[in-house]
Amino acid sequence: MPKPTTTTEPNPAAALQQSPKQVGLRLHRPPLLTNISAARWLLLAIVAASIYFFHGFLVPVLAAMVIALASWPLRERAAHQLNLGRTGAATLLVLVLVCFLLIPIAMALIYAFRELRDWINWAIVVNSSGAPTPGWMVELPQVGDWLDQNWQTYVGRPGGISEIVQLVSGSNIGAIYRGAVTAGTLAFHLALTLLFMLITLFVLYRDGDRIVAQIDQVGRRILPDRWSRLSRVVPATISSTVTGMTLIAIGEGVILGIAYWLAGVPSPVTFGVITGFMALIPGGAPLSFTLVSAYLVASGTPFAGAALFIWGTCELFVVDKTIRPVLVGGPVKLPFLPTFFGLIGGVKTMGIVGLFVGPVLMALLVSIWREWQRELSEEEQRQDSKLIGLE
Repeated sequence: MPKPTTTTEPNPAAALQQSPKQVGLRLHRPPLLTNISAARWLLLAIVAASIYFFHGFLVPVLAAMVIALASWPLRERAAHQLNLGRTGAATLLVLVLVCFLLIPIAMALIYAFRELRDWINWAIVVNSSGAPTPGWMVELPQVGDWLDQNWQTYVGRPGGISEIVQLVSGSNIGAIYRGAVTAGTLAFHLALTLLFMLITLFVLYRDGDRIVAQIDQVGRRILPDRWSRLSRVVPATISSTVTGMTLIAIGEGVILGIAYWLAGVPSPVTFGVITGFMALIPGGAPLSFTLVSAYLVASGTPFAGAALFIWGTCELFVVDKTIRPVLVGGPVKLPFLPTFFGLIGGVKTMGIVGLFVGPVLMALLVSIWREWQRELSEEEQRQDSKLIGLE
Protein backbone atom coordinates (compact mmCIF):
# COMPACT_ATOMS: atom_id res chain seq x y z
CA MET A 1 0.00 0.00 0.00
CA PRO A 2 1.65 3.24 -1.03
CA LYS A 3 2.38 5.86 1.61
CA PRO A 4 0.39 9.08 1.41
CA THR A 5 2.44 12.01 0.25
CA THR A 6 2.21 15.30 2.17
CA THR A 7 2.14 18.46 0.11
CA THR A 8 3.54 21.69 1.52
CA GLU A 9 2.45 25.11 0.34
CA PRO A 10 5.21 27.16 -1.27
CA ASN A 11 6.61 30.09 0.77
CA PRO A 12 7.01 33.18 -1.46
CA ALA A 13 9.29 34.99 1.02
CA ALA A 14 11.65 32.06 1.23
CA ALA A 15 11.74 31.80 -2.53
CA LEU A 16 12.64 35.45 -2.83
CA GLN A 17 15.39 35.06 -0.26
CA GLN A 18 16.83 32.01 -1.98
CA SER A 19 17.16 33.57 -5.43
CA PRO A 20 17.22 37.19 -6.64
CA LYS A 21 14.26 38.50 -8.58
CA GLN A 22 14.66 38.14 -12.28
CA VAL A 23 13.16 40.66 -14.65
CA GLY A 24 13.33 39.49 -18.21
CA LEU A 25 16.82 38.19 -18.84
CA ARG A 26 18.55 40.29 -16.09
CA LEU A 27 18.47 40.21 -12.32
CA HIS A 28 16.86 43.17 -10.48
CA ARG A 29 19.27 45.11 -8.24
CA PRO A 30 18.53 48.17 -6.08
CA PRO A 31 19.47 51.46 -7.86
CA LEU A 32 22.50 53.42 -6.75
CA LEU A 33 20.46 56.64 -6.79
CA THR A 34 16.81 56.56 -5.75
CA ASN A 35 14.13 58.63 -7.41
CA ILE A 36 13.88 60.99 -4.43
CA SER A 37 17.63 61.60 -4.33
CA ALA A 38 17.73 62.18 -8.07
CA ALA A 39 14.88 64.67 -7.81
CA ARG A 40 16.64 66.53 -5.01
CA TRP A 41 19.93 66.76 -6.88
CA LEU A 42 18.12 67.82 -10.04
CA LEU A 43 16.24 70.53 -8.14
CA LEU A 44 19.48 71.75 -6.56
CA ALA A 45 21.15 71.90 -9.98
CA ILE A 46 18.23 73.87 -11.45
CA VAL A 47 18.28 76.36 -8.55
CA ALA A 48 22.07 76.82 -8.89
CA ALA A 49 21.79 77.36 -12.64
CA SER A 50 18.94 79.84 -12.13
CA ILE A 51 20.99 81.83 -9.62
CA TYR A 52 23.99 81.84 -11.96
CA PHE A 53 22.08 82.98 -15.04
CA PHE A 54 19.59 85.37 -13.42
CA HIS A 55 21.56 86.92 -10.53
CA GLY A 56 21.77 90.16 -12.53
CA PHE A 57 18.01 90.58 -12.10
CA LEU A 58 18.19 90.28 -8.32
CA VAL A 59 18.36 94.04 -7.71
CA PRO A 60 15.28 95.06 -9.77
CA VAL A 61 13.27 92.10 -8.44
CA LEU A 62 14.06 92.97 -4.82
CA ALA A 63 13.28 96.64 -5.44
CA ALA A 64 9.96 95.72 -7.07
CA MET A 65 9.06 93.43 -4.16
CA VAL A 66 9.80 96.16 -1.62
CA ILE A 67 7.71 98.73 -3.51
CA ALA A 68 4.84 96.26 -4.07
CA LEU A 69 4.66 95.24 -0.42
CA ALA A 70 4.85 98.85 0.76
CA SER A 71 2.09 100.04 -1.59
CA TRP A 72 -0.12 96.94 -1.54
CA PRO A 73 -3.03 98.70 0.29
CA LEU A 74 -3.23 101.17 -2.61
CA ARG A 75 -3.38 98.27 -5.04
CA GLU A 76 -6.28 96.72 -3.10
CA ARG A 77 -8.22 99.99 -3.16
CA ALA A 78 -7.60 100.50 -6.87
CA ALA A 79 -8.58 96.92 -7.72
CA HIS A 80 -11.72 96.62 -5.56
CA GLN A 81 -13.04 100.06 -4.65
CA LEU A 82 -12.36 101.62 -8.07
CA ASN A 83 -13.35 98.38 -9.87
CA LEU A 84 -10.27 98.47 -12.10
CA GLY A 85 -9.43 94.79 -11.77
CA ARG A 86 -5.98 93.29 -11.56
CA THR A 87 -4.55 94.59 -14.82
CA GLY A 88 -6.10 98.04 -14.52
CA ALA A 89 -4.88 98.53 -10.96
CA ALA A 90 -1.37 97.38 -11.89
CA THR A 91 -1.24 99.73 -14.87
CA LEU A 92 -2.51 102.69 -12.83
CA LEU A 93 -0.04 102.21 -9.97
CA VAL A 94 2.95 101.78 -12.30
CA LEU A 95 2.00 104.97 -14.16
CA VAL A 96 1.60 106.85 -10.87
CA LEU A 97 5.01 105.62 -9.73
CA VAL A 98 6.64 106.74 -12.97
CA CYS A 99 4.96 110.15 -13.07
CA PHE A 100 5.18 111.21 -9.44
CA LEU A 101 8.29 109.43 -8.15
CA LEU A 102 10.79 108.28 -10.77
CA ILE A 103 10.61 111.31 -13.08
CA PRO A 104 11.13 113.96 -10.34
CA ILE A 105 13.96 111.95 -8.75
CA ALA A 106 15.64 111.47 -12.14
CA MET A 107 15.33 115.19 -12.94
CA ALA A 108 16.79 116.15 -9.55
CA LEU A 109 19.72 113.76 -10.01
CA ILE A 110 20.43 115.05 -13.52
CA TYR A 111 20.39 118.63 -12.28
CA ALA A 112 22.65 117.71 -9.36
CA PHE A 113 25.12 116.02 -11.73
CA ARG A 114 25.20 119.15 -13.87
CA GLU A 115 26.02 121.28 -10.84
CA LEU A 116 28.65 118.77 -9.79
CA ARG A 117 30.20 119.07 -13.23
CA ASP A 118 30.36 122.85 -12.76
CA TRP A 119 32.19 122.33 -9.47
CA ILE A 120 34.68 120.03 -11.17
CA ASN A 121 35.23 122.60 -13.94
CA TRP A 122 35.87 125.26 -11.29
CA ALA A 123 38.36 122.96 -9.56
CA ILE A 124 40.18 122.40 -12.87
CA VAL A 125 40.39 126.14 -13.55
CA VAL A 126 41.69 126.83 -10.03
CA ASN A 127 44.15 123.96 -10.36
CA SER A 128 45.54 125.31 -13.65
CA SER A 129 45.79 129.02 -12.86
CA GLY A 130 45.22 129.37 -9.11
CA ALA A 131 42.69 131.53 -7.28
CA PRO A 132 42.72 133.96 -4.35
CA THR A 133 41.19 133.08 -1.03
CA PRO A 134 37.42 133.76 -0.89
CA GLY A 135 36.60 136.96 0.92
CA TRP A 136 34.18 135.42 3.39
CA MET A 137 36.88 132.97 4.44
CA VAL A 138 39.43 135.71 5.06
CA GLU A 139 36.92 137.73 7.11
CA LEU A 140 36.27 134.93 9.60
CA PRO A 141 37.33 136.05 13.07
CA GLN A 142 40.46 134.47 14.58
CA VAL A 143 40.84 131.81 11.87
CA GLY A 144 40.72 133.99 8.75
CA ASP A 145 44.47 134.54 8.50
CA TRP A 146 45.18 130.86 9.10
CA LEU A 147 42.70 129.82 6.38
CA ASP A 148 44.14 132.38 3.98
CA GLN A 149 47.66 131.07 4.49
CA ASN A 150 46.64 127.42 4.03
CA TRP A 151 44.53 128.27 0.98
CA GLN A 152 47.46 129.93 -0.75
CA THR A 153 49.76 127.08 0.26
CA TYR A 154 47.64 124.08 -0.70
CA VAL A 155 44.67 125.18 -2.88
CA GLY A 156 45.12 128.61 -4.44
CA ARG A 157 48.43 127.98 -6.22
CA PRO A 158 48.56 126.24 -9.62
CA GLY A 159 48.61 122.47 -9.28
CA GLY A 160 47.60 122.53 -5.62
CA ILE A 161 44.26 120.75 -5.99
CA SER A 162 45.86 118.11 -8.20
CA GLU A 163 48.43 117.36 -5.51
CA ILE A 164 45.73 117.07 -2.86
CA VAL A 165 43.62 114.78 -5.01
CA GLN A 166 46.60 112.62 -5.91
CA LEU A 167 47.62 112.41 -2.27
CA VAL A 168 44.13 111.34 -1.19
CA SER A 169 43.04 109.06 -4.04
CA GLY A 170 46.21 108.21 -5.91
CA SER A 171 44.83 109.69 -9.18
CA ASN A 172 45.25 113.07 -10.77
CA ILE A 173 42.38 115.49 -11.22
CA GLY A 174 42.22 114.91 -14.97
CA ALA A 175 41.52 111.22 -14.45
CA ILE A 176 38.83 112.02 -11.92
CA TYR A 177 37.24 114.52 -14.31
CA ARG A 178 37.22 111.98 -17.13
CA GLY A 179 35.70 109.46 -14.78
CA ALA A 180 33.01 111.92 -13.77
CA VAL A 181 32.24 112.75 -17.41
CA THR A 182 32.12 109.13 -18.52
CA ALA A 183 29.93 108.23 -15.55
CA GLY A 184 27.00 109.01 -17.81
CA THR A 185 27.48 105.62 -19.45
CA LEU A 186 26.11 104.08 -16.27
CA ALA A 187 22.80 105.78 -16.99
CA PHE A 188 22.01 103.11 -19.58
CA HIS A 189 22.51 100.34 -17.03
CA LEU A 190 20.38 102.24 -14.53
CA ALA A 191 17.65 102.71 -17.15
CA LEU A 192 17.59 98.96 -17.85
CA THR A 193 17.40 98.24 -14.12
CA LEU A 194 14.44 100.61 -13.77
CA LEU A 195 12.73 99.02 -16.79
CA PHE A 196 13.09 95.50 -15.37
CA MET A 197 11.88 96.78 -12.00
CA LEU A 198 8.75 98.31 -13.54
CA ILE A 199 7.97 95.11 -15.46
CA THR A 200 8.38 93.02 -12.31
CA LEU A 201 6.32 95.51 -10.34
CA PHE A 202 3.50 95.28 -12.88
CA VAL A 203 3.46 91.49 -12.58
CA LEU A 204 3.48 91.67 -8.77
CA TYR A 205 0.63 94.18 -8.72
CA ARG A 206 -1.42 92.01 -11.07
CA ASP A 207 -0.74 88.53 -9.64
CA GLY A 208 0.71 89.28 -6.20
CA ASP A 209 -2.11 87.69 -4.21
CA ARG A 210 -1.78 84.45 -6.19
CA ILE A 211 1.98 84.39 -5.64
CA VAL A 212 1.47 84.97 -1.91
CA ALA A 213 -1.04 82.11 -1.75
CA GLN A 214 1.46 79.73 -3.34
CA ILE A 215 4.23 80.90 -0.98
CA ASP A 216 1.91 80.42 2.01
CA GLN A 217 1.13 76.89 0.90
CA VAL A 218 4.82 76.00 0.77
CA GLY A 219 5.58 77.90 3.99
CA ARG A 220 2.94 76.02 5.96
CA ARG A 221 4.59 72.76 4.93
CA ILE A 222 8.02 73.98 6.04
CA LEU A 223 7.06 75.90 9.21
CA PRO A 224 3.57 74.75 10.16
CA ASP A 225 3.55 76.40 13.60
CA ARG A 226 5.38 79.64 12.88
CA TRP A 227 4.66 80.51 9.28
CA SER A 228 1.37 82.31 9.86
CA ARG A 229 3.04 84.64 12.35
CA LEU A 230 6.36 85.24 10.57
CA SER A 231 4.78 85.71 7.16
CA ARG A 232 2.64 88.57 8.43
CA VAL A 233 5.61 90.31 10.01
CA VAL A 234 7.36 90.64 6.64
CA PRO A 235 4.89 92.96 4.81
CA ALA A 236 4.30 95.08 7.92
CA THR A 237 8.04 95.45 8.41
CA ILE A 238 8.70 96.40 4.80
CA SER A 239 5.81 98.87 4.73
CA SER A 240 6.90 100.59 7.94
CA THR A 241 10.56 100.70 6.91
CA VAL A 242 9.94 102.09 3.43
CA THR A 243 7.40 104.63 4.65
CA GLY A 244 9.40 105.71 7.65
CA MET A 245 12.75 106.03 5.88
CA THR A 246 12.39 106.62 2.16
CA LEU A 247 9.25 108.73 1.85
CA ILE A 248 10.14 110.94 4.81
CA ALA A 249 13.71 111.26 3.50
CA ILE A 250 12.41 112.39 0.09
CA GLY A 251 10.08 114.87 1.78
CA GLU A 252 12.87 116.30 3.92
CA GLY A 253 15.12 116.63 0.89
CA VAL A 254 12.45 118.56 -1.01
CA ILE A 255 11.48 120.84 1.90
CA LEU A 256 15.04 121.62 2.94
CA GLY A 257 16.06 122.05 -0.70
CA ILE A 258 13.42 124.76 -1.06
CA ALA A 259 14.70 126.30 2.19
CA TYR A 260 18.24 126.28 0.77
CA TRP A 261 17.02 128.10 -2.32
CA LEU A 262 15.18 130.73 -0.27
CA ALA A 263 18.24 131.22 1.94
CA GLY A 264 20.48 131.85 -1.06
CA VAL A 265 22.59 128.69 -0.81
CA PRO A 266 24.53 127.96 -4.02
CA SER A 267 23.43 124.79 -5.82
CA PRO A 268 20.30 124.23 -3.71
CA VAL A 269 19.19 121.21 -5.75
CA THR A 270 22.46 119.40 -5.14
CA PHE A 271 22.36 120.12 -1.43
CA GLY A 272 18.69 119.09 -1.33
CA VAL A 273 19.52 115.72 -2.94
CA ILE A 274 22.43 115.25 -0.52
CA THR A 275 20.16 116.10 2.42
CA GLY A 276 17.56 113.60 1.18
CA PHE A 277 20.14 110.81 1.07
CA MET A 278 21.56 111.86 4.43
CA ALA A 279 18.05 111.79 5.91
CA LEU A 280 18.02 108.02 5.41
CA ILE A 281 20.64 107.83 8.17
CA PRO A 282 19.54 108.76 11.71
CA GLY A 283 21.00 112.18 12.42
CA GLY A 284 21.92 112.79 8.78
CA ALA A 285 19.37 115.54 8.06
CA PRO A 286 20.29 117.66 11.16
CA LEU A 287 23.97 117.38 10.25
CA SER A 288 23.25 118.51 6.67
CA PHE A 289 21.26 121.65 7.40
CA THR A 290 23.52 122.54 10.33
CA LEU A 291 26.60 122.52 8.09
CA VAL A 292 24.79 124.56 5.43
CA SER A 293 23.66 127.04 8.09
CA ALA A 294 27.22 127.33 9.36
CA TYR A 295 28.38 128.01 5.80
CA LEU A 296 25.85 130.82 5.42
CA VAL A 297 26.91 132.38 8.71
CA ALA A 298 30.59 132.14 7.76
CA SER A 299 29.97 133.58 4.27
CA GLY A 300 28.53 136.82 5.66
CA THR A 301 24.77 136.10 5.82
CA PRO A 302 24.18 135.26 9.48
CA PHE A 303 20.46 136.05 9.36
CA ALA A 304 19.87 133.56 6.54
CA GLY A 305 21.98 130.93 8.32
CA ALA A 306 20.10 131.38 11.61
CA ALA A 307 16.73 131.31 9.83
CA LEU A 308 17.67 128.12 7.98
CA PHE A 309 18.82 126.46 11.20
CA ILE A 310 15.60 127.41 13.04
CA TRP A 311 13.46 126.23 10.12
CA GLY A 312 15.30 122.91 9.87
CA THR A 313 15.03 122.32 13.61
CA CYS A 314 11.27 123.02 13.66
CA GLU A 315 10.68 120.88 10.57
CA LEU A 316 12.65 117.99 12.01
CA PHE A 317 10.82 118.25 15.33
CA VAL A 318 7.42 118.15 13.60
CA VAL A 319 8.42 115.18 11.43
CA ASP A 320 9.94 113.11 14.25
CA LYS A 321 7.20 113.81 16.79
CA THR A 322 4.03 113.77 14.69
CA ILE A 323 4.42 112.53 11.09
CA ARG A 324 6.96 109.73 11.50
CA PRO A 325 5.13 107.88 14.36
CA VAL A 326 1.87 107.99 12.37
CA LEU A 327 3.43 106.74 9.13
CA VAL A 328 5.90 104.25 10.51
CA GLY A 329 4.08 102.20 13.15
CA GLY A 330 4.60 98.53 12.43
CA PRO A 331 6.31 95.89 14.53
CA VAL A 332 9.91 96.93 13.93
CA LYS A 333 11.67 100.14 14.91
CA LEU A 334 15.28 99.79 13.85
CA PRO A 335 18.06 101.05 16.13
CA PHE A 336 20.87 103.16 14.72
CA LEU A 337 23.46 100.40 14.20
CA PRO A 338 21.30 97.99 12.11
CA THR A 339 20.06 100.93 10.06
CA PHE A 340 23.61 102.13 9.40
CA PHE A 341 24.85 98.66 8.45
CA GLY A 342 21.81 98.13 6.21
CA LEU A 343 22.46 101.38 4.35
CA ILE A 344 26.21 100.89 3.92
CA GLY A 345 25.91 97.21 3.00
CA GLY A 346 23.04 97.88 0.62
CA VAL A 347 24.85 100.68 -1.21
CA LYS A 348 28.05 98.63 -1.43
CA THR A 349 26.24 95.60 -2.83
CA MET A 350 23.40 97.01 -4.94
CA GLY A 351 24.16 100.69 -5.50
CA ILE A 352 21.33 103.20 -5.22
CA VAL A 353 18.70 100.47 -4.94
CA GLY A 354 20.57 99.20 -1.88
CA LEU A 355 19.47 102.33 -0.02
CA PHE A 356 15.99 100.81 -0.02
CA VAL A 357 16.72 97.07 0.02
CA GLY A 358 19.47 97.06 2.66
CA PRO A 359 17.44 98.56 5.53
CA VAL A 360 14.48 96.35 4.66
CA LEU A 361 16.58 93.17 4.83
CA MET A 362 18.10 94.34 8.10
CA ALA A 363 14.61 95.06 9.42
CA LEU A 364 13.54 91.54 8.51
CA LEU A 365 16.52 90.08 10.37
CA VAL A 366 15.71 92.19 13.42
CA SER A 367 12.04 91.17 13.32
CA ILE A 368 12.92 87.47 13.06
CA TRP A 369 15.38 87.83 15.93
CA ARG A 370 12.74 89.53 18.08
CA GLU A 371 10.21 86.86 17.20
CA TRP A 372 12.64 84.18 18.26
CA GLN A 373 13.33 85.99 21.52
CA ARG A 374 9.60 86.26 22.17
CA GLU A 375 9.11 82.52 21.63
CA LEU A 376 11.99 81.73 23.98
CA SER A 377 10.50 83.99 26.66
CA GLU A 378 7.10 82.33 26.32
CA GLU A 379 8.69 78.89 26.57
CA GLU A 380 10.54 79.89 29.74
CA GLN A 381 7.33 81.25 31.24
CA ARG A 382 5.52 77.97 30.50
CA GLN A 383 8.32 75.98 32.12
CA ASP A 384 8.25 78.24 35.17
CA SER A 385 4.48 77.83 35.48
CA LYS A 386 4.81 74.05 35.28
CA LEU A 387 7.42 74.07 38.04
CA ILE A 388 5.19 76.23 40.22
CA GLY A 389 2.29 73.85 39.61
CA LEU A 390 4.38 70.83 40.63
CA GLU A 391 5.42 72.54 43.85
